[in-house]
Amino acid sequence: MRSFSFYERVSRAFHDRSSLSRLVVLFTVRCLLNPTFANYVGNVDSFSFRDADFVGGGLVVYSESKSSPGVNNLGSSEDDNKKTRVLVLGTGWAGTSFLKNLNNSSYDVQVVSPRNYFAFTPLLPSVTCGTVEARSIVEPIRNIVKKKNVDIHFWEAECIRIDAENKKVYCKSSQDTNLNGEEEFAVDYDYLVIAMGARANTFNTPGVVENCHFLKEVEDAQRIRRSVIDCFERASLPTITDEERKRILHFVVVGGGPTGVEFAAELHDFVTEDLVKLYPTVKDLVKITLLEAGDHILNMFDKRITAFAEEKFGRDGIDVKTGSMVVKVSDKEISTKERGNGNNITSVPYGMVVWSTGIGTRPVIMDFMKQIGQTNRRALATDEWLRVEGCDNIYALGDCATINQRKVMEDISAIFSKADKDNSGTLTFKEYQEVIDDICERYPQVELYLKNKQMRDIVDLSKDSKGDAAKESIELDIEGFKSALSQVDSQMKNLPATAQVAAQQGAYLASCFNRMEECEQNPEGPLRFRGSGRHRFHPFRYKHFGQFAPLGGEQTAAQLPGDWVSIGHSSQWLWYSVYASKLVSWRTRALVISDWTRRFVFGRDSSRI
Repeated sequence: MRSFSFYERVSRAFHDRSSLSRLVVLFTVRCLLNPTFANYVGNVDSFSFRDADFVGGGLVVYSESKSSPGVNNLGSSEDDNKKTRVLVLGTGWAGTSFLKNLNNSSYDVQVVSPRNYFAFTPLLPSVTCGTVEARSIVEPIRNIVKKKNVDIHFWEAECIRIDAENKKVYCKSSQDTNLNGEEEFAVDYDYLVIAMGARANTFNTPGVVENCHFLKEVEDAQRIRRSVIDCFERASLPTITDEERKRILHFVVVGGGPTGVEFAAELHDFVTEDLVKLYPTVKDLVKITLLEAGDHILNMFDKRITAFAEEKFGRDGIDVKTGSMVVKVSDKEISTKERGNGNNITSVPYGMVVWSTGIGTRPVIMDFMKQIGQTNRRALATDEWLRVEGCDNIYALGDCATINQRKVMEDISAIFSKADKDNSGTLTFKEYQEVIDDICERYPQVELYLKNKQMRDIVDLSKDSKGDAAKESIELDIEGFKSALSQVDSQMKNLPATAQVAAQQGAYLASCFNRMEECEQNPEGPLRFRGSGRHRFHPFRYKHFGQFAPLGGEQTAAQLPGDWVSIGHSSQWLWYSVYASKLVSWRTRALVISDWTRRFVFGRDSSRI
């Protein structure tokens, strides 16, 4: 029996690790050629692979042959099969936050991403001009998860198809150097977490993909940095005409959002503080233009910040053109249509264009949306628990998804029936009080509406409300209840596609997974108005901690909760402190702070590397 158990374990080991069979073949050959080696093998307890190095004085080398191209299904060991399989797609803000906060060892977690690191994307504009080095803002994903007590396996590959019906995800290796990018494999899952982010939105503008730079990844920032130096080097050549120099040194930024504004500010500082000293002959020819299709830049910020930013850019010589929509980009000219100019199209020569106009859906996500019947949406629709609508075991978070908050008026009859416990057909103040917390949690727009109207409860919305003393005697029928809540859904807003939202969603979902079994037995969420019992978890709630807009010249605009706005040098130091604290590891914090110090002392590096 004991012997059978030993051979069973050996058989399983060879099944899970095919490379061992190759070693056995090699060892068998060595036994035939060298009796000393055979003696070692005969005594299993005393043999080690280190001993094998010295047997016969020879060198044993083996190599695993590459499997034939095709789709391979990744299997799991027997221990892993007992665990719930969680597959995470992406290592951005949402995916990394989920992995960092997941601490339930009952999961077998597999991570698939085309990049094996997490990048602190808010500092990408700083990378474009050498204020911060690229490697300072990235942390290998294996460093982040190696100390966790959860089984986490990472594969550097790209997801090419999601098969929700069979619970499989098909991936392709991103290692072109040794696999030619053709090796495909399938990964099974019990739960799928989609956190793939988004791509740059070109709005199908002709020439954008071929001629513009984007600023979504670390590689984008590095390409921009090289292109800036290339422009200055080409403009310095003696064979270039003055007209051509002006074209080469014209930098155009499309998009007046936080990323575009920060890049324009960083580029201006790079030019005025460092490059003009190195290229004195062309310093007067440099021009930076910021194009925005809306009426103002930074339109998601407070109007005071918008006005200050536009005024500061005007003083710095950055040409801000609002109401300007790009219609075409060629290799040397960018064509725009400006409002107030009869929609006439004008073309302007440029040397480099950076496109920063928002985000679009990745092709693999679009294909998946077609599978599940979400064809007419810009992003994956999820419920308030980040679960993809129509898929019980698939979650989506970050820039690739949007929460489809349920409207109160869709469930108004069910809410009324649940609150009307005595089935009298009217809702008393006491009955309302018993469900108000669940209503506000399930439908956050109710709480927001009451707050904006400076009201304490729904009864205040009723036209029959005549003060606190009369509230307890008020009874609302279904029509009165509908009338009181008729305007509540107007407060619904989609969450912004920011790193702050994605990180909070990842932490929330990890918390849900950590307490999955506990909450199955003891649900903690709000009442199910269209069913019985309670929801397993509290729905996701985003908490806004503020936002920054660096404007160059060591000045930053900060907008914090409570309508608190700060602009100037003090806000810049607050920006330094917050961003340093939010970096993912002490290693990256040390590197970024040292980069900032180096820039203060020695300036930015202009080497083309």
